[in-house]
Amino acid sequence: MTAPSTPPLPQPPASEIELDTAALRVLAHPVRIDVLGLLRRGGPSTATRLAAELRINPGAASYHLRRLAAGGLIEEEPERGRGRERWWRASHHRSVHDPAAGPPERREAGRAYTHAVALAAAERLRAAAAEVPLLPEPWTGVSAYGDFVLRLRPAELAALRDELFAVIARYGQPRTPPPAEAEARAPAPAPAPAPAEARAPAPAEARAQTPVVADPAPVMVQVQAFPVPGAVALRDSGS
Repeated sequence: MTAPSTPPLPQPPASEIELDTAALRVLAHPVRIDVLGLLRRGGPSTATRLAAELRINPGAASYHLRRLAAGGLIEEEPERGRGRERWWRASHHRSVHDPAAGPPERREAGRAYTHAVALAAAERLRAAAAEVPLLPEPWTGVSAYGDFVLRLRPAELAALRDELFAVIARYGQPRTPPPAEAEARAPAPAPAPAPAEARAPAPAEARAQTPVVADPAPVMVQVQAFPVPGAVALRDSGS
């Protein structure tokens, strides 16, 4: 007697994907950036649910889901769907993209992708700003909305970016909060090494082979840290 077949369990998403030219072109739309982000943070969902969260038409959500699937960024979960309902999940936990790497067509697609990322981030900031008057304690005391203008060279900006991303990655790892007394005794972090351009000049023979360094320019550094809009119960506007 043949044993009944058991449907395969859904596989967990891969850790990351390095975006190629095709994937960059798919993601060159702020709504698709948001749809992919929701699936990565909140788990599998449907076009109807995503449309309600993003306040868009369900038909538009379905279209963007199909485009993301065609780019290999999400996949369907057929065992969860009933009737015409289709469930989708992210295929990876995060995307990796180096805007300075790859052939010209990938770098050009990367510009459009970066434009879409900036637009999506601006919309999330707008939604967060609308919640600022209603955020409860302690969130209102720890959220950050700041910008700073620094005069930096490209290499210095790259170093600053990498250091900030490293800090964010550290806080994204599972960890056990230290006791309050241990936290108070924790030593201050060591200062970051100076950028290459700020160190002592190289000998003359070495400088002859050093590429030309761009002059410093005003650089806007924005720091926003706030609860994801809709994730925290807000205060009563009448209180």
